[in-house]
Amino acid sequence: MKDILTELEDRRNDARLGGGQKRIDAQHGRGKLTARERIELLVDEGSFEEFDMFVTHRCTDFGMEKQKTAGDGVVTGWGTINGRMVYVFSQDFTVFGGSLSETHAQKICKIMDMAIQNGAPVIGINDSGGARIQEGVASLAGYAEVFQRNIMASGVVPQISVIMGPCAGGAVYSPAMTDFIFMVKDTSYMFVTGPDVVKTVTNEVVTAEELGGASTHTKKSSVADGAFENDVEAMAEVRRLVDFLPLNNREKPPVRPFFDSPERIETSLDTLIPDNPNTPYDMKELITKVADEGDFYEIQEDFAKNIITGFIRLEGQTVGVVANQPMVLAGCLDIDSSRKAARFVRFCDCFEIPILTLVDVPGFLPGTSQEYGGVIKHGAKLLFAYGEATVPKVTVITRKAYGGAYDVMASKHLRGDFNYAWPSAEIAVMGAKGATEIIHRADLGDSEKIAQHTKDYEDRFANPFVAAERGFIDEVIMPQSTRRRVSRAFASLRNKQLKNPWKKHDNIPL
Repeated sequence: MKDILTELEDRRNDARLGGGQKRIDAQHGRGKLTARERIELLVDEGSFEEFDMFVTHRCTDFGMEKQKTAGDGVVTGWGTINGRMVYVFSQDFTVFGGSLSETHAQKICKIMDMAIQNGAPVIGINDSGGARIQEGVASLAGYAEVFQRNIMASGVVPQISVIMGPCAGGAVYSPAMTDFIFMVKDTSYMFVTGPDVVKTVTNEVVTAEELGGASTHTKKSSVADGAFENDVEAMAEVRRLVDFLPLNNREKPPVRPFFDSPERIETSLDTLIPDNPNTPYDMKELITKVADEGDFYEIQEDFAKNIITGFIRLEGQTVGVVANQPMVLAGCLDIDSSRKAARFVRFCDCFEIPILTLVDVPGFLPGTSQEYGGVIKHGAKLLFAYGEATVPKVTVITRKAYGGAYDVMASKHLRGDFNYAWPSAEIAVMGAKGATEIIHRADLGDSEKIAQHTKDYEDRFANPFVAAERGFIDEVIMPQSTRRRVSRAFASLRNKQLKNPWKKHDNIPL
């Protein structure tokens, strides 16, 4: 018996070494951790239970039968993050460059099936050279099996992808279908075709970093939701995100202990809005002053900065925040901000996370590039996402809410539950100057008359009371009491039940 136990321990030690010490040292030399080191940082100490440690590939072509490594390039299993269960797979670049084989894919599929069955998030750590060429179509079939499970798991359990090395070709489509994608600066990249193929086909000369690095995907393409300095920070931030999320679509988000009174008054908010309606201010100040302990987890911080998305807690409970940012493009909605916010709203609705919307929007961004790019369809995505959402929705209009953008930003007409406005709110079809020039076109030559008409229009419409008279605004509130009013609103909505008509699925304007 003792010999068998010794053999088991020896086999385990061999499996833990992956591709061997030399390749582990090379991984460390690139500033990257190994697959197992990443898992150790991600899950609670001692909580990881590994599956399929001794699985090897079945390929016999190209002399592959002589190169078999236990685990076959991916570490899979489950553990806990602050005591809550998660399933994890972590690709091991030291084994065949982390390339995906038939058995490698089967290991990933196994834990994804278990995650759906048992209702726990899936976290995928990607560090792979792509499909294992020696296996040909079998590895491609493996990718498609993983893709199918990403689709089945969507909206059932949260899926998080962390790109911690190369991720190219067909491999990129699995992360693309997950809820959140994070990258590591300077050591990770994603692209469908690499720099060499791009040069051959289009004659463009581009580096891997320029083509698909963390900066490209967080600032330009919006493929990634965030980028971190190194592997250690990435794992710590994923842990922090998981704390905001429910385990599955049948559970409510977790409730954490909080030490911040819901009654807290923030007098500085009374002077947040500048006297000049065209002067910007930082909407993040309002978000952090409303949130428990000022804790805000921002999503897609570097993309479409004219809208802010992320998670806060109110009375210890997770709330998704969507807010216009007057500091960028005056807070206008455009193609990128509409797509960014629509995807975030739909994620929150999937997982029963209430949505707080903070509005200061002068309209949609005008211009040929926007119209040619399809701003109508893209703007409709955000409209559709808010209108279909059945979770509690609380909206606060701080300043401008003009035109169609007023409707889109979680207005009362899109089944908003509580729609508040600050006294500084201006709810109208358009700004006073533009409206006056249309209504009083005959007086355009007389600057005094136009000035008077503009003032009259502002007195009549540049306030929240016309909308309040119609019941489109439930209450005009003091800025300093925003945290208290919003907290009480969400508390009253905890048992909200709203169902959409039965359908197989909707047809969002993609």
